[in-house]
Amino acid sequence: MSFELKTISVQSIPEALAKAQRYRLLGEPTLAESICLDILAVVPDHQQALVSLLLARTDQFHSNAHAKPAQDVLARIQGDYERAYYAGIVWERLGHARIRQSGAAAGPAAYHALREAMGHYERAMRFAPPGNDDAILRWNTCARVILQNPGIRPPSEEQADAWVDHEATPGPSGT
Repeated sequence: MSFELKTISVQSIPEALAKAQRYRLLGEPTLAESICLDILAVVPDHQQALVSLLLARTDQFHSNAHAKPAQDVLARIQGDYERAYYAGIVWERLGHARIRQSGAAAGPAAYHALREAMGHYERAMRFAPPGNDDAILRWNTCARVILQNPGIRPPSEEQADAWVDHEATPGPSGT
């Protein structure tokens, strides 16, 4: 079965973005994702829609969603600061999703993801406009999560030898 999707008007984009935000706040990221895809079908490089889509996809990490779909959106976001900041968001949210997992690998996986996030936030700090300390706030949050959770530690030597990251690849900063 197939359907031909209907196209929204350019004039409806501001209200559609507001709806996507509401659905995210209501814990309905798949609905927000659908709205963002409708916006991007009309204006493919709409930056607000791309950011909302990335965030909606990271909202789904708790249900074992992979990072690749969010990272695919990240590649379309313009601006050095924005790309670095949102790369940090992807990794940070992946880290928080791993914290909620159980098992011996959850702590090292969360540590790895949070440290990746911190690297991206450090890069974003270099590009941040004056007065925008969002990357600092996020970096500090990651640091506090690591410091306050004894199970979130680097992998042991045995784990490090077997470490294979199937969830995500390093972003533009190479961290």
